[in-house]
Amino acid sequence: VCVKRVPDTSENEIQVNGKGTDIERDDLVYSVNEWDNYAVEEAIQIRDRVGGTVTVVTVGDDESEEVLRREMAMGADNGILLSDPAFESADGRGIATILKAAVEKGRYDLILTGAQADDGAGQVGGMLAAMLDVPYASLVNVIEILDDKKIKVGREIAGGNQEMNEMTLPCVLSIQTGINEPRYVGIRGIRKVASVEIPTMGAGDLGLDPAAVAPKVKRLDYFVPDMGEGAEMLTGSTEEIIEKLMELLKAKGGIKS
Repeated sequence: VCVKRVPDTSENEIQVNGKGTDIERDDLVYSVNEWDNYAVEEAIQIRDRVGGTVTVVTVGDDESEEVLRREMAMGADNGILLSDPAFESADGRGIATILKAAVEKGRYDLILTGAQADDGAGQVGGMLAAMLDVPYASLVNVIEILDDKKIKVGREIAGGNQEMNEMTLPCVLSIQTGINEPRYVGIRGIRKVASVEIPTMGAGDLGLDPAAVAPKVKRLDYFVPDMGEGAEMLTGSTEEIIEKLMELLKAKGGIKS
């Protein structure tokens, strides 16, 4: 399962830095990406039903170890930190390239990612599957293991509809929130994995040329949109509000007389 350490928006007031190149990251509280947490829980449940092991992998610096340990306290069997100075500026394609190298070394049957992370692009899972040349499904909210070669996957699609697909393994799935209820991680579980050694793999360990993960996308600007006009609040009785609303809709061209 691919996981990411991200700013916890419930604990932070997010502000853009002075250069407009990123958010202010000093003193931010971090946690595991919410979508990834559901992916880890689903992997643990699959392991508990049919066997196997769960490995969590993240691309980041030394501080990213905390999300690996958190997911291991949750029940994952192993953690791997992918860290190298060459990885620091990687864009989505670069991250997928790094993960591809790690996945190929591990020879995994099923690779899970969250549907998206803090940047909202939702692109790494699809890129990773394309690079591995394996089947891919996004927004997955149902996984049923049929045998050691096939799974059935449900996807959330437009209009609240459900799409069911049969897929061959290995494959990559991007997991939607709500597929399960991630279990609570207690202090006892965190202490249990606090001293577990987590291997770190750099570009050399993965057989990657740093140029292969150099960014192809350059961020030009990062800003908070200007506030628009405030909403107009209608007051009065229900009948008066309806009458005012109809007049406004007619005046704005929303309905014809």
